Amino acid sequence: MKVAVAASLTAGLLSLVGCDSGSDGEIGSARAAGPSVIAPGKPGEAAETLSAEEAAKQRKDDDSPNTADVAYARMMIAHHTQALEMTELVPQRAEASGVKRLAERIAAAQGPEIATMKGWLKTSGGKEAENDKPSDHDHAGTSGMPGMATEAQLKQLRAAKGKAFDQLFLKLMITHHEGALTMAADVKAQGNNIRIEEMADDVIAQQTAEINRMRDMV
Repeated sequence: MKVAVAASLTAGLLSLVGCDSGSDGEIGSARAAGPSVIAPGKPGEAAETLSAEEAAKQRKDDDSPNTADVAYARMMIAHHTQALEMTELVPQRAEASGVKRLAERIAAAQGPEIATMKGWLKTSGGKEAENDKPSDHDHAGTSGMPGMATEAQLKQLRAAKGKAFDQLFLKLMITHHEGALTMAADVKAQGNNIRIEEMADDVIAQQTAEINRMRDMV
C-alpha cells in the first residue's frame, strides 16, 4: 500500500513538472518573438508582418537609394548652386555687415554640401542615378524646385546695391531656404537611403536656424 501511494505521488509530481516546463517554454517563445511590426511594402507590394528584430534588420540591410533619393541629390545641387550665385553678389553690393557674414556662412556650408551630394551620386546612386539623366531636370527648369528665384528676381538683385540689396537678398534667401526645407522634408518621407536622410537632416537644422536669423535682420 505504501509503495502504491509513493508511486502515485511521484507520478503526480512528474506531471506537474511537465506542465510547468511546457508553460515556461511557451512564455520564453513568446518573449523571443516580441511584438510584431507591420512593414509597408514597396510600390505595388502588400505590407508584411515582421518581428521587431526582423524589422530592425530589414531597415539596416535595405538602404538602397530610390528615385526620391536621387532626385533630391540632383535638385539640391542645383538649388545650392543658385544660393552660391546669390552669395557671390554680396561682397560688392551688400551694406550690412550681418548680411555679409551670413552670406559667408551660407557659402561655406553649401559649397561642401554640393561636393558631398555629387560624390554620393557617383558612388551610391546606383542604377537610379544612371537612369536619371541630368537633362531631365534641366528641361524642367526651376518649376519643380520650391524657393528658387526667377531670372527676373536675380536680375533685380544684381542691379541693387546697399540697403536695397540687403533687403532683397534676405527676402529671396528666406524663400530659397524655405524651399530647401520643403525638399528635405519630402525626401525624408519618400526616400530610403540613410545617407541622404542625414543630409536632409543637416539642411533642416542649418537652414531653419538661418531663416530665423534672416527674419530678425529684415
